Amino acid sequence: MGKADLHIHTVYSWDGTCTVEAVLKQAAHAAQLDVIAITDHDEIRGALEAQELAPRYGIEVIAGSEISTADGHLLALFIHENIPAGLSLKETVWRIHGQGGMCIVPHPEARGTPSVNRRLIGEALQDGTVARTLRGIETFNAGLFDHRANSNAETIALELGLAQVGSSDSHLIWTIGDGVALFPGRSADDFRQALYAGETIPEVVRQPAPAIILASWLQGHLLRRAGWVEYNRFPEAPVRLERVSRLPRFALADE
Repeated sequence: MGKADLHIHTVYSWDGTCTVEAVLKQAAHAAQLDVIAITDHDEIRGALEAQELAPRYGIEVIAGSEISTADGHLLALFIHENIPAGLSLKETVWRIHGQGGMCIVPHPEARGTPSVNRRLIGEALQDGTVARTLRGIETFNAGLFDHRANSNAETIALELGLAQVGSSDSHLIWTIGDGVALFPGRSADDFRQALYAGETIPEVVRQPAPAIILASWLQGHLLRRAGWVEYNRFPEAPVRLERVSRLPRFALADE
């Protein structure tokens, strides 16, 4: 079985603390994943950069984005262009379908983060295009403060007949791979087929205490604002905290 982490953020997200290179190194060597999806907030640049660098690290990358729909967050996978934020869930899924992509609902009905509810998912699935494109529910999110939301998400997936996946929702180097989706095969194409067929299996690797994640993220975010992020100079080198001048413009601005 292959292992995929489908919900990872880089410095192309305002709240990410890792460069693309650091994510690839950690995912391939420490977490020993076969496939990852880079899903920065309303942004695809990090994912496209990761796809170019991925062969050096021996891992496959799905280009994605965590889109801020009018109804909550949605993970778009296998896309190649940004999709506008602020559209309805159904319109967003149509845009993903137009790029030949697929999508997963992350952390449905979770408190404290913009989340799609079960009713809206069910209503959207009445549309044939949505039903062919929206194929999964994130039933384990290792980064959630609201741990009960994971069991609720599993109930939603079972009721709606959608595939279940696990993800880290990582914004920190050490949380990559904390939640994964197991699937038959090893490649990104294998994962895509498994997601469509409902053959993915969520696996809990680790669920750190929310207070630990929050303290680590606050430290990382403050360092990032000063230009310090997790970086990997080349695949054989370790990941290190370094001052990086080529961060996305918003990284050094007030958000």
